[in-house]
Amino acid sequence: MTAYYYSMSDSFRKGRGAQKRLHNPFRQQEVIPDADHLTDQEEAESVLFPKPETRVLEVTAASIVNRVESPDVPMGWSLNPYQGCEHGCVYCYARNSHTYWDGGAGIEFETRIQVKVNAVELLRRFFLKSGWAGDPIVMAGNTDIYQPVERKRELTRRLLSTFLEFRHPVGLITKNSLIDRDTDLLSDLARDQLVHVNLSLTTLDESVKRKLEPRTSSAASVLKTIRRLTDAGIPVNVLMAPIIPGLTDHEILRVFEAASDAGALSAGGLVVRLNGQVGDLMTDWIGKAFPHQAEKVLNRIKSLHGGQLNDSRFGRRMTGEGPWAATIRSQVHLARERFFSDRQMPEFNRSLFAETRPGQMDLF
Repeated sequence: MTAYYYSMSDSFRKGRGAQKRLHNPFRQQEVIPDADHLTDQEEAESVLFPKPETRVLEVTAASIVNRVESPDVPMGWSLNPYQGCEHGCVYCYARNSHTYWDGGAGIEFETRIQVKVNAVELLRRFFLKSGWAGDPIVMAGNTDIYQPVERKRELTRRLLSTFLEFRHPVGLITKNSLIDRDTDLLSDLARDQLVHVNLSLTTLDESVKRKLEPRTSSAASVLKTIRRLTDAGIPVNVLMAPIIPGLTDHEILRVFEAASDAGALSAGGLVVRLNGQVGDLMTDWIGKAFPHQAEKVLNRIKSLHGGQLNDSRFGRRMTGEGPWAATIRSQVHLARERFFSDRQMPEFNRSLFAETRPGQMDLF
């Protein structure tokens, strides 16, 4: 399989998070176009970094529910109906997973989207396993369940209908206001305490947001979604994740206050960590998106992780260490105490799944 590994010019390409292609370490060959003979800058860019078009690939998955082994992640099981994500968040840890599917962690992660067409069938089979007790499952954990492709595919909606049918507890994580479309299903789930919605809100500054996570919903739209969901009785937690020192950390109190005013029941924050090839991608991105802040931001990220852009140690990789990490933790604690001390997310109801699940003899 041929791989493409080359960068854009020094200019910033709008509408995409990745500003360069990254080599897939599992590929043995790569092609590097020779543009030395081109004198026109625009023509050179069209050869070296052609405008990417999103391609959707239907795949048949072998399984759909995965056990989460990480002690840093407060969920035991996850479900990812899509692989790859059009949102284009430059910092996304899931980018590295695309290399296992013969893709790249850079622009290909944003433009080569896999749809697991048999996800609903697999979920139903999973629910009918004799040993399954109905522990909460979180959608998704790897790529966004309400990314743009969901508007037409409605895979997430059909999965939610299955959770509702089985009265099974489910958590959702998204950055996209498309979740409003499924308020009817979410309200039904919420009435039996079967759903938690986690909405990501990394910044209120749209000029930063449009470069940092270019195809996500605006901050204003996310806040409106929080209000609509909470008014419908759906519990919402807000995630300021990641918090990027030197770029977004000064907004912690403002983000938490805005989330509280919109009706969220809780909020949390985690520091940025640039695992695998994401460190290279972020370094290139910050130099083009915010060149005057690049050195400061990268040095502060390194200060969180012992002088590196990434720290894979459990217990520290998402909280960081050192003075900047301590400052961020104290601000998150203060914001939670100030704006959420009198609220909390409801406990999941785990009792209804056993009541709706058919007996073994009903399967024949």
